[in-house]
Amino acid sequence: MTEIQNPTEEPVVEPTAEQATEAVAAVEEPATVADPAIEEAAEAVVEEAAAPVAEEVAEPAAEETAVEDPQAETSTTSIATYESKAEVVARLKEIADSDEEVTRQELDSLKSNFYRIHHQESEAAYKKFIDEGGAAEEYTPEPDPYEADFKELMAVLREKRAAAAAALEQEREENYQKKLAIIEKINTLTENPDEINRAYNDFKALQQQWNDLKEVPAEKATNLWKTYQQAVEAFYDTLKLSNELRAYDFKKNLEKKTALCEAAEALADETDIIVAFRKLQQLHQDFRETGPVASDLREQIWTRFKDASTVINKRHQEFFETRKQKEEENLEKKTAICETIEGFNLDELKTFAEWNAMSEKITALQAEWKTIGYAPQKMNTKIFERFRAACDNFFTRKGEYFQTVRTNLNQNYALKLDLVEKAEALKDSTDWKATTDILVELQKKWKEIGTVPKKYSDQIWERFNAACDAFFAAKKEANKGEHEEQKANMEKKRSIIDMLAAIVPEEFEGDLRAKLREAQEEWNQIGHVPFREKDKLYKLLREQMDRLYGYANEHAAKRRIDRFKESIKGSNGGDVRSRLTRQLEILKNEIKTYENNLGFLSLSSKSKQGNALIEELNRKMDKLKADMEEVKAKLAALEEN
Repeated sequence: MTEIQNPTEEPVVEPTAEQATEAVAAVEEPATVADPAIEEAAEAVVEEAAAPVAEEVAEPAAEETAVEDPQAETSTTSIATYESKAEVVARLKEIADSDEEVTRQELDSLKSNFYRIHHQESEAAYKKFIDEGGAAEEYTPEPDPYEADFKELMAVLREKRAAAAAALEQEREENYQKKLAIIEKINTLTENPDEINRAYNDFKALQQQWNDLKEVPAEKATNLWKTYQQAVEAFYDTLKLSNELRAYDFKKNLEKKTALCEAAEALADETDIIVAFRKLQQLHQDFRETGPVASDLREQIWTRFKDASTVINKRHQEFFETRKQKEEENLEKKTAICETIEGFNLDELKTFAEWNAMSEKITALQAEWKTIGYAPQKMNTKIFERFRAACDNFFTRKGEYFQTVRTNLNQNYALKLDLVEKAEALKDSTDWKATTDILVELQKKWKEIGTVPKKYSDQIWERFNAACDAFFAAKKEANKGEHEEQKANMEKKRSIIDMLAAIVPEEFEGDLRAKLREAQEEWNQIGHVPFREKDKLYKLLREQMDRLYGYANEHAAKRRIDRFKESIKGSNGGDVRSRLTRQLEILKNEIKTYENNLGFLSLSSKSKQGNALIEELNRKMDKLKADMEEVKAKLAALEEN
């Protein structure tokens, strides 16, 4: 699916605007004939100009000039359709081994058939692979056993065509030299008026030789024809034929040209305009090679032939104009497809699903491309190369991604397999604490490792999960009694919390601090509780302890301040003030230090241990602040005293 075959889109070359104008107008002066196949199109007209009566006027030569066939090797005639690549290669070998003429039309058809079959077989092989359970990213096309022979034979035939073209060009040049020699011989005959009548047969033989020679180089055709026409006219001006012979020639020529007119008119019913146009060119060739008719019929017969030609030429021009417009529309559609594919951001594709979804889009655009016809010839190969490059880039990137993912999957598989083996080695361990820590760490690593190949995914997970479950099931069974004891401890600690919560400090009789110390000692002597309840219970205990100690500390501070006020009555308190002032500064510095430490801990610590430390520091800082307020109260009492 990654490779797109060139559909050999080499549309027929359309005529240029100048050629189309010549085809319709073709009336006033000889046009340069671009196709060497009709380079003698204007030659026969000179016979019309050559008459034994000097005052007769030759018919216009340019009006008999047909437009070149821009499709010398391309027509709508059907070419064989092949059902296998072996047949295509066999036909290519047959052409290569014979002297048969190689046409571009047949080569294009053979190439199109080969790659059509190749594409069908590739799609069938891919579909079979997928239907049999294969993964799309693992598909690799099999080498084509016929492709090497096909390309080699195509290269041989291209060389054969090039050699034939060179030989044809050499033949045209030789014909040109021979025709120059014929013109020279006609001029030699004309130079001897006394022998001109006896030279008539020689002159006709030279004309026949001229007509037999056919093609010359296109760029030399017009000047050659003009020179030949001048030589013939000069000969006829010198020649004095009998009126009977001239009349006989005119009659025969009229019969031939009338038949050619009828043939040209019949072409209007030909459905294949390319075939009709090529036949018209041959009729023009025959018309030129036919001698003159009587002067009073000359314009009439030429007008009839020209009118029939105009019908075909107009249809031919319209055919190419319509096709040109369609090819421009096709180019726009194909350019839009290229821009769409080039606009896909492949860097955003991160998963198999995303790459496969994009593959479906590219495949749909490839299918749409096949439904669009040819683009203009000068752009057809370029737009196809652009399209193929865009598709190749996508499928190359996709292959690289899939290869990278496969490598990562295999690496992940190796890592997880190692974890499985470690877990299986520990599943029978009775060192509950140490093994639990190890297995928890292995489970954490398992989650950090990515996915593995799908065919191993369930199997390796089941092994790992089974090993962990086996250990924890055994641990649970072994610790069943311990769990019951922890639940009992939990109830004991809850009863301590409930007892503390029921104390109303204002109504408590006795030493509250001693009661709290007793409760703390009892708490500490109780064993472990379920792990999930540990922090929750401790938090409830701290809330009650902080509430009751806060009350006790507050009232103790009051009593100390009252005793302080009694102790300083009648005294200036100078030494006491200094001591309290120093104590106040010490407390302020300690509080500031705690605040800084709390700031650092709040930013850096997110663990449970860190949170517990922050709570402990807050309690100590609250105690320091209470002490500082007590010192301030004592200093205030000194001022009042």
